[in-house]
Amino acid sequence: MTAQPAPAADFDQFYAATARRMVAVVYAVTGDLGEAEDAVQEAYARAWQRWDRLTEEGDPAPWVRTVALRLAVSTWRKARNRMRAHFRHGPPPDAPALAPDRVALVAALRALGDDQRTAVVMHHLLDLPVEEIARETGVSSAAVRTRLSRGRRALGALLKDDPGESDEPPDRATSTEEVPLHG
Repeated sequence: MTAQPAPAADFDQFYAATARRMVAVVYAVTGDLGEAEDAVQEAYARAWQRWDRLTEEGDPAPWVRTVALRLAVSTWRKARNRMRAHFRHGPPPDAPALAPDRVALVAALRALGDDQRTAVVMHHLLDLPVEEIARETGVSSAAVRTRLSRGRRALGALLKDDPGESDEPPDRATSTEEVPLHG
């Protein structure tokens, strides 16, 4: 009795033996190497999910080729339909330019660390309470409050309107005040 190869090894062998030719076939149909590679990769991924059944039925290559070609044609049809809609309806309207304050806010948020940025965005832009943020991020409520405080302080420094402003902290009455970041 000869030992049957493990399904993973069997699939790897099949892939190595057929993938280049499969890409060449789909490329010949689509004329786009990137689309061909994407379609073929997706077809092999789908084949792996059904590998036992496909090998029971015989050679899996025709099934993979059919799926890859259908995926490529479907992508091609979607692109063609987008082009038709573009010609029929014209290009989409230009997006309005972002206001300078929004650009500055996004740049300032990117300058924060991941933890502080996540806390600030979830609290101020999504209006989530501290407890919910703590649950979703897996940290304590105290840690969230600390991240919010440090994030607000860093944003305040990054978003100063007047570079000549004092670096002195604001008085206690205004430092606890929450300033909404959206709007």
